[in-house]
Amino acid sequence: MKEVFGLYLVLTEPVTGYEKCTEAAVETGVRYVQLRMKNNSREEVLDMAQRLRRITAGSATRFIVNDDVEIAREADADGMHLGQQDMTLAEARKRWPEPGKIFGWSTHDEDQQRRAEELAPDYIGVGPVFATPTKKDADPTLGLDRMGRMIRRTALTTVAIGGINHENLAEVLRHGAVNYAVVRAVTQASDPRAAIQALQNIWSEHHVT
Repeated sequence: MKEVFGLYLVLTEPVTGYEKCTEAAVETGVRYVQLRMKNNSREEVLDMAQRLRRITAGSATRFIVNDDVEIAREADADGMHLGQQDMTLAEARKRWPEPGKIFGWSTHDEDQQRRAEELAPDYIGVGPVFATPTKKDADPTLGLDRMGRMIRRTALTTVAIGGINHENLAEVLRHGAVNYAVVRAVTQASDPRAAIQALQNIWSEHHVT
């Protein structure tokens, strides 16, 4: 059954700090917060993961670690997210067999989506919808129509991702997105809580149940 929750927040170098953004996410009931630190040492990433785990513990917000199953396990995160170039879902599940952990997987085209349906991750990212500077060597953009077709054709929970912000979110939702991920729309905001609330207000107004 597809899960419907709206915002999935990815944290990369937030201007107000990782902890403040996570606190805002917990306070506003964001379902997923993902830690994505690409240019830091393992010790720094693990330390931050443990800090964010403490903030999200006991809340409705699920804490996800990007890429690194060992850090996710050591921090006792709620789950982890894998890209196409990371280890396989099977390997991640083998290394982290604890029941109830969440495994997400990025998909960038229809072939990858079909493969995801065989592997059955807990959710898939669908994107990039628009061009985004937050990823080096980004995959080609899908555009709104193709994104919508991919989301409608799968029984998996989906999260549209890539360049989504306050200006284009309504259009993304009108084209079929149910859940959506943002990075800069919150991490570059001086008031992350207000940014989250503004996004979720748009989602509440435009998403189709």
